[in-house]
Amino acid sequence: MSASVRLDTARVTEVLARLAAGAKNPAALYKAIGEELITSTRARFATSTAPDGSRWAPNSRATFEAYLARFTRTTRKDGRLNAKGSGVVMGKRPLVGQSRQLATQIYYNLTPRGLEIGSPMEYAAMQQFGGSKAEFPHLWGDIPARPFLGLSAQDEDAIEAEALAYLGDLLA
Repeated sequence: MSASVRLDTARVTEVLARLAAGAKNPAALYKAIGEELITSTRARFATSTAPDGSRWAPNSRATFEAYLARFTRTTRKDGRLNAKGSGVVMGKRPLVGQSRQLATQIYYNLTPRGLEIGSPMEYAAMQQFGGSKAEFPHLWGDIPARPFLGLSAQDEDAIEAEALAYLGDLLA
């Protein structure tokens, strides 16, 4: 007595084809990851923290003075700050200026090899990596590195969740 089993592999072949197609063109996954990273990067400006969780260096006196100079009527006749000036100083967070451009101008770019995230603001690299007045004479002082781009542990978890959801969608 013999037995035979006939396997219909059409469904398995279809699923494997979807996985292969998804692996060859992961643009949808990269877009989802890019959106996640934009959100987390922008959130760092509210907490003044680097991707590793460390606090950004505080603003220097020169930064406060330059920032205050942009506002009118922030000092009393004797040169001390008035209520408006105190409010301006107290509200000034590192990397966040009047325009809030650096905090809002965060974008991702899909490339043939993956995903890039960054800012088009011309001073973004200086804020990310820092620089000295000796290297860049136009600065009003040394700028400490205040990393705002990069992956936090939460970002890594979010990327893993996006990848698993992407694969789950391909398998469904």
